[in-house]
Amino acid sequence: MEYVTLSNGVKMPILGYGVYQVTKDECERCVLDALKIGYRAIDTAQSYFNEEEVGNAIAKSGIPREEIFLTTKVWIEHYGYEETKKSVIESMKKLKTDYLDLVLLHQPFSDAYGAYRALEELYDEGKIRAIGISNFYVDRMVDFASFNRIKPMVNQVETHIYNQQKEMKEWADKYGIQLEAWAPFGEGRGGIFDNPVIARIAQKYKKTPAQVMLRWHIQRGVVVIPKSTHIERMEENFNVFDFTLSDEDMKTIAELDKKTSSFFSHQDPNMVEWFVKMVEERKKNNDSSKEKKNW
Repeated sequence: MEYVTLSNGVKMPILGYGVYQVTKDECERCVLDALKIGYRAIDTAQSYFNEEEVGNAIAKSGIPREEIFLTTKVWIEHYGYEETKKSVIESMKKLKTDYLDLVLLHQPFSDAYGAYRALEELYDEGKIRAIGISNFYVDRMVDFASFNRIKPMVNQVETHIYNQQKEMKEWADKYGIQLEAWAPFGEGRGGIFDNPVIARIAQKYKKTPAQVMLRWHIQRGVVVIPKSTHIERMEENFNVFDFTLSDEDMKTIAELDKKTSSFFSHQDPNMVEWFVKMVEERKKNNDSSKEKKNW
């Protein structure tokens, strides 16, 4: 496993396992499979409604807690200083741990500043080893880095070969913020797995398109958290440390950038309204695994 070092000196695996839309029924088994394969970073969130199952898997795995890098994210309904602090303590209970390695603010809405102050305080108390943000665009990221007492250590954003976030990475590097990719395969949109350039490079290295894309992220210094419920795919995603893409191949992949989201823009007022509705729906359903997307 390769690691990145966050701005505060904490080491974070560059490859982890994400559990977005992994159902409660499957989550414990999937996390146990991932840990058996060798994954040592697990990424969950309050709004995934599977923190308890993640905690059960880690407890059953027999792997010492300090060997696992555990991330969760605060959901919008818990923003604001008091609510965020309570929600993180509740997440720790569900995850069966007395500390978290990384806690992110999940979305750039509502009282994000009050929420972040709570994360700063929990960080000061030693309950969180690193704090950060998720889905914050470049301007908001620089804003948060400039006007908070503690700079975010991570920004987790949509990043894949069709939306490479080159400007984001330049600014993140400037402020010492680690970039982390959600949807490192763009959820397969735009025929990403069938891209002929990726296919040709994969054939050259006797690897799969998925492995080439993950290797591309890793060589850029971007943390990745691919998700699969199939152990064979988990193993495939993990086996990306035995080859290196050439500079020429890295440049070729860089030319695939479309510089647009494969999903949506957080700056679109229609999407902001959708998030408002989603907060209520998730609160009511206590589930996000079967969520109907309008993007």
